Amino acid sequence: MPELDSRILLSRLRLAALLLLGVVLCLAPYRHYKPASGLLEAVRERDFISIHTRNTPTTYYEGRHGPTGFEYELMRRFADFLGVSLTLDARHHIQSALDTVREEGDLAAASLPLDLTQQDLIYSRPILDLQPLLVYRRGLPPVNSPEGLAGLTIGTIRGSGTDRVLRELQAEHPELGWQESSDLEVAELLGRVENGSLDAAVLFEHQFRINRIFFPGVERGFPLGKPLTMAWAFPAQGGLGLQQEANRFLAGLQRDGWLDELVARHFGHDDYLEYVGARVFIDHLNERLPTYAELFREAARNTGFDWKLLAALGYQESHWNPEATSPTGVRGLMMLTLPTAGEMGVEDRLDPAQSVNGGARYLRQLKERLPESIQGDDRLYMAMAAYNVGLGHLYDARTITEEMGGNPDSWEDVREALPLLQKHEWHSKTRHGYARGGEPVIYVRNIRRYYEILTYVDRSQQQYLQLNELANGEDDGAPLFDIISPLL
Repeated sequence: MPELDSRILLSRLRLAALLLLGVVLCLAPYRHYKPASGLLEAVRERDFISIHTRNTPTTYYEGRHGPTGFEYELMRRFADFLGVSLTLDARHHIQSALDTVREEGDLAAASLPLDLTQQDLIYSRPILDLQPLLVYRRGLPPVNSPEGLAGLTIGTIRGSGTDRVLRELQAEHPELGWQESSDLEVAELLGRVENGSLDAAVLFEHQFRINRIFFPGVERGFPLGKPLTMAWAFPAQGGLGLQQEANRFLAGLQRDGWLDELVARHFGHDDYLEYVGARVFIDHLNERLPTYAELFREAARNTGFDWKLLAALGYQESHWNPEATSPTGVRGLMMLTLPTAGEMGVEDRLDPAQSVNGGARYLRQLKERLPESIQGDDRLYMAMAAYNVGLGHLYDARTITEEMGGNPDSWEDVREALPLLQKHEWHSKTRHGYARGGEPVIYVRNIRRYYEILTYVDRSQQQYLQLNELANGEDDGAPLFDIISPLL
């Protein structure tokens, strides 16, 4: 009997082992499947998504109204799409964003090129075409083809995809060599081209468009190779769930046309300023603005405006020339009329301090006199238009806007009506008559552009101000570039 009991026990153990093996085999697909939605489930369970990015004008930066940037707007909408909040770590360059997302975080969105050779990462569907572009220092012979690169000191950003394009080009042109760095961003790269540390650089076309205003000494060369693709990167061990949701989200934006609209808004305005005007503006920014910047800051403290907005208005009025005088008799840095100067208590319109203070207080007065129904930026833009054309003509344009079925409290609608004040059929019906109504439209547009530039320089381009130090040799001695030697 003991022998029988032992056989029964052994049989039962074998059966238990088989059952356990069956359970393991049944669970194996489940264990494989669970991570496929694990990261997405974790994001929803903790109620936020963690994203690694870069602090650049094409990805994420702090704007006038808070965080902004092309990829930031996508990230924010994606978080809303998932129904969670958003946390960002913007202390990265490209490679560190990729390295970190492998270990922690949910995705990397840092103007990343799609690179299927990257280990332990999966990518979203394409977001944006990235066209590599060769740019070079103004004054060098034109560089229009790869053959013109011989002998030039070229720089690029490692991991951005442009380094990959250069390696492909080197296979056809073995004499080609360059320098690449993970520690520089586009503004610094362009600054080194302008100051002579580099002869040329390879970056992406949209990056040049958004930065070229700050580097008038850099010329556009030629497109280099075929476009690459921007995408988001996810940790492969997190499975496919989050990536699939991102693809569904991006496909919807593309289908609805919102993605194209976002691209146009962030990268489509290469007409910031006419190019000669851009060089003049940068020269004046460096040479004239430092003399008057504190006056603008003081006036801003007294009136509640951003000092850079007042500086932008001052540039539009006089190019920061305190002795400017127009044929119509307006004078000074803020180009005040004699009656306005008297109203603001300005005794000497050519005195920069009095002019800036008087102009800022006049702008505030105009803003305060507008109807309460005009809110936000619309109120500011209409106040600036009134600074140029007068409050009466602005009210006339609001009346025309209403007659045309538009919203008189919307600057976008009023700016369409202002040029009609130049036409007899319209201005003959208004209280204040004819006005050169097209001018305030251009006036406000220019101030907004100057303000964007000043904000960018003041905020996200501390590197821009440091370029002069680098040019003067005030470097820490650490090598910023790795040298990629020619194959020959």
